[in-house]
Amino acid sequence: MLKNYEIRKYQMPPDEIKALVKEKREELVRQQLMIKEQAIPVFVLIEGWGAAGKGTLIGNLIEDMDPRFFRVIKMSEPNEEARRRPFLWRYMEVAPETGKFVFLDSGWLSETADDMINGRIDDETLERRLWQIRTFDRQLKDNGYLVVKLFLQIPQEEQKRRMEKLQNDKNTRWRVSEKDILQVKKREKYEKIYDRILEATNTGYVPWNIVDAVDKKQALLQVLHILTIQLNQAAENRKILPEILYKDYPLLKMPKLSEIPLNQEMSKEEYEIRLKELQKKLKKLHNKIYQKKIPVIIAYEGWDAAGKGGNIKRLTSALDPRGFEVHPIASPEPHEKSRHYLWRFYHRLPKDGHIAIFDRTWYGRVMVERIEGFCSENDWKRAYNEINEFEKDLSDWGAVVIKFWVHIDSDTQLARFQERERIPEKNWKITQEDWRNREKWTEYETAVNEMIEKTSTENAPWYIIQSNNKYYARLSAIQIVIAEIEKRLV
Repeated sequence: MLKNYEIRKYQMPPDEIKALVKEKREELVRQQLMIKEQAIPVFVLIEGWGAAGKGTLIGNLIEDMDPRFFRVIKMSEPNEEARRRPFLWRYMEVAPETGKFVFLDSGWLSETADDMINGRIDDETLERRLWQIRTFDRQLKDNGYLVVKLFLQIPQEEQKRRMEKLQNDKNTRWRVSEKDILQVKKREKYEKIYDRILEATNTGYVPWNIVDAVDKKQALLQVLHILTIQLNQAAENRKILPEILYKDYPLLKMPKLSEIPLNQEMSKEEYEIRLKELQKKLKKLHNKIYQKKIPVIIAYEGWDAAGKGGNIKRLTSALDPRGFEVHPIASPEPHEKSRHYLWRFYHRLPKDGHIAIFDRTWYGRVMVERIEGFCSENDWKRAYNEINEFEKDLSDWGAVVIKFWVHIDSDTQLARFQERERIPEKNWKITQEDWRNREKWTEYETAVNEMIEKTSTENAPWYIIQSNNKYYARLSAIQIVIAEIEKRLV
């Protein structure tokens, strides 16, 4: 893209440029109100060569905008905290809320190119990142985001001239970084890797826009033109439903819930002996994954009163409290609801070497949100593929992903509900919502069967835990966690 891009010579008079810029700025201010009213989140990524004028451009773009509804974020080189998370974690973290703009000064393109130039990633990792970026772009768009990607292009001679000018002035010398100097020295090498990334992530759903940045006023006009057009298109396309994709993930053949036997028995004495043995083993494994920086993500779903809480308690009793966190997931808070539905789960991902346990998960999209009508049919049908992509990304990052469906039959649930109502110490565990959900048992069973069928992959399989006998269920879960961690440590 860059190697074939020709810098254009403009003949437009300065007064005409000034008038058009004023006109486009006024349009952008009107569109900001429209975006707020229509609850469209807008992600503007501005990439480009060092000294191409990214900061100046952003300053000019936001000059007349309402500052309450946008953020400007300079994405510097990732710190140690960010490098211990998945590659896209820090970009999902800064994704805008509905009705707001985020302007990103550099981002995933620059980070990936720098990592390649500095030998931090190899060619195989680059290809995986390119897949991640394309997936990220598409998921954002499908979930209602407008993503505008800009690359500011200037010739090598112009870059050198600007950098020399900055370096020769003691007041601006600080603006030239070591990375900028390296770019000039290795311009050809950078150009090749930039081209490769740009071409691989230039899609029909989120294209790249190459901006001629030799003349800064012309560049501003060009960017305002691109941005206002895409904002209008985003508003017009609100009612167009995204495509529902079913990609060829290696799915495991899973039984229906009705086919799972629930007649397991275990005495309390046997349980207590085995529990101590397994917890001791798990404790040792926790130390090993910390040393080897292997992240572990354990996802719990299941029927109300199936015993998820007791299961989690016995699991965490074996772990160093400094190395794990349990995330009880309830209905999304307003700031969570106004973002991509996976945002709040990205936000809670562990650092490498740590364990995150989710009590309820991203699968709410294809269960409660589906059944209660909190999202559209297109949303939950599309989510199967999006979740498989999310979990593949976690697995590629190096995480052990373990998913439990804690299963009981309807009679057992009824007995446990009645016990909770009868015993004062357990009253807090039962709500009217639990009884209401019970009335929809058949609907939930259909949704769970489809969820397990379509999202039990080789890298993130489902384990159905028979939980009519809680002792048996607790030991089963710990045994599976041990087995999955041991597989990764081999």
